[in-house]
Amino acid sequence: MPIFTTEYSFRRNDMSLNLIAIVGRPNVGKSTLFNRIIERRDAIVESQPGVTRDRHYAQAEWAGKHFMLIDTGGIVINSEEVFDVVIKEQAFLAVDEADAIIFMCDARDGVTETDKEIAHILRKSTKPITIVINKCDNSKFDELSYEFYELGFENVFAISALSGRNTGDFLDHATETFDGTEEVIDERLKIALVGRPNVGKSSLTNVLLGKNRAIVTDIPGTTRDSIDSIVKYYGEEIILIDTAGLRRKSHVVETVEYYSTIRTTRAIERSDVVMVVLDAERGLEHQDKRIITQVIDARKGIIIGVNKWDLIEKDEKTAEKFRDTIHEELRTYDYVPVVFISAVTKQRTTKIIEMSKEIQAKRATRIRTATLNEKLLQHLDGTPPPSVRGRDLRINFVTQVKTEPPVFAFFCNYPEDIPDSYKRFIERSLRKEFDLEGVPVSFIFRKKNKERD
Repeated sequence: MPIFTTEYSFRRNDMSLNLIAIVGRPNVGKSTLFNRIIERRDAIVESQPGVTRDRHYAQAEWAGKHFMLIDTGGIVINSEEVFDVVIKEQAFLAVDEADAIIFMCDARDGVTETDKEIAHILRKSTKPITIVINKCDNSKFDELSYEFYELGFENVFAISALSGRNTGDFLDHATETFDGTEEVIDERLKIALVGRPNVGKSSLTNVLLGKNRAIVTDIPGTTRDSIDSIVKYYGEEIILIDTAGLRRKSHVVETVEYYSTIRTTRAIERSDVVMVVLDAERGLEHQDKRIITQVIDARKGIIIGVNKWDLIEKDEKTAEKFRDTIHEELRTYDYVPVVFISAVTKQRTTKIIEMSKEIQAKRATRIRTATLNEKLLQHLDGTPPPSVRGRDLRINFVTQVKTEPPVFAFFCNYPEDIPDSYKRFIERSLRKEFDLEGVPVSFIFRKKNKERD
C-alpha cells in the first residue's frame, strides 16, 4: 500500500510560510481585501453574500515578508442552511491552521450580533488577531470604527479594501512577528481536476485527501473558486486543484459563474497535468470535448477520468468498448489515457496520482537529437511530404527545443508549405517511436538551406 497522506497547509519543510486567514460574516469585503493584498483579482468578488464558499489560498508579500493568505466564506452562526453550515466549518478550519487572523467587519453596518458571536469564538484562539473595519473610504468614516472596540480586541484598523486606504498600517501589524521569508518557487507537481458541473471533481479531491477539503453536494456548481490542497504521496508533496464545473458559455448566466470559468481556465494554465472528469452514465458529451481541447491547447499533460464507474453494469469488455468509443470520437487525441474510477468505492483513485507523475516525467524528458533524427527521419524518408505548388518539400533535421511542454523544431526547405495533414503524420510517427502518452506536443518549422544527403 502506498504512503498516502494529506495536509491542508502550504508549508514545506524548512521553507514554511506563515498563514493569515481572513474571516468575518458575509459580504463585508473579505475577498476584496484578499485581492488587494495579493495584488490581483484571484478571489471572486460580488455584491451578493455567500459567493466565497471554500477556503481560497494565495501567496502574498508585504514589506519583504512572504506569507500565505486564506480567503474564507462568510460565517453565518445560527443558520441551518447546508451551505452556511459547511462554509462556517471551512472558515474555522482556516482559523485552526492559520498563524494569524484578520477579522473583518463592516463600518456602515456597525457591530452586529453575528460579529459578536464570531468575536466570542475567535477570542478563544491563541492566534494573533487583527480586526479591520472595512468601508471607511475616508477619514470621516473612521469614527464608525470606534464602537468595534467593544468586541474585545486591542488592534482595530479602519480601512477601505476597495481603495487600499490604511491597508499598509494593518499589514505592518499583522506581519510584525513574521520572518522575512523568501518567496517559495513551487516545483511540486500540480494536478487540476476539471470537467462539467456535478461529475464528482470535489468528491475525488476529498477521497484523495482523506478529508472533506472541498464542499460536496448534489447541487451542480457548488465549487466556484479553484481550490488548492496538498497530498503527500510516498513523502512527495503534490498539489491538487479542484475547479468549478465548466459549462457552455451560453449556459453561463451568472456573473459569478463567468468568473468561476475564468478561474478554472487559470487553474489549467498553472497546472502540470489535468484530469478531465467525465460522468460514466452520461459518457463523452460535446462540452467534455471542448474542455479536452482547451487542456490540449494549453499543452498540459492530460488524463480522462471516467467517474461513477461503480454505477455502470459491465462485463469484461465494457471498459475496452468505452475507451474505444472515446478515442473514436476524439480521433486526433487518441494518445490521451482513459482511467475508470469511482469516488464512492475509491476504485483506482490512487491511479490518478501515479499516472500524473508518469505523464509529467514524460513532459520533462528531453529526447537526444541524434536519437530523434535516427528514429523519426526514417518515417519521413519512407513517406516524404507531398509537393506543394510544384515544390518538393524536404525535412532535413529535427531537434527538441523545449520541455514542459515538449516542443520540436523541424528544419526544412519550405517550412510555410508543410500541410497540416503531414504535420499530423509527423506527430503519429513521433508517438510511435517515443512514449508520449498523455503529453501534447508542439512543432516549429524553420528554414534550412542546406539539404540533407
